[in-house]
Amino acid sequence: EHSFVFCNFNQSYKITPESFTAFMRIMRQVPGSVLWLLEANPVFHENLKSEAGRQGVDSARLIFAPIVPIEEHLARMKLADLFIDTLPYNAHTTASDALWTGLPLLTCRGSAFPGRVAASLLNAVGMGELVTENPADFEGLALQLAQDRPRLNALRDKLAQNRAAAPLFDTDLY
Repeated sequence: EHSFVFCNFNQSYKITPESFTAFMRIMRQVPGSVLWLLEANPVFHENLKSEAGRQGVDSARLIFAPIVPIEEHLARMKLADLFIDTLPYNAHTTASDALWTGLPLLTCRGSAFPGRVAASLLNAVGMGELVTENPADFEGLALQLAQDRPRLNALRDKLAQNRAAAPLFDTDLY
């Protein structure tokens, strides 16, 4: 309730060592923040907890969300503050779900299709300001948003407004 909640509900294989290290650098600079991840398997959990500790982040700050029916998952997803994406494989359906629920998503545009999907979705919903071009900018913007609640709230409001008119969610147009 009093923490900044970063989340990433991508499948575990998308969380590469490079992405996780970026997440840990961000968390070290946002005291009390937590990273909410999708539950996968005990080995995954233990490996991430161990690596978090090795990188100076208390493993208790990693929260694992159990698998639940999609309606429950979408309802809880919007409770996070910011979805932080992975490279080289971006969120795909998960990115669309986050945007649909009104959860701002921050991504870094990759060089190949799997790393460009979230950027495409963000542009389709008029939120191109959440697309970064390199890992340093990704981390920098994550920190800025975590430290500027009014700016993050403005992005959430813009997403809510854009969602109603964006081609991304216009099934009649599709």
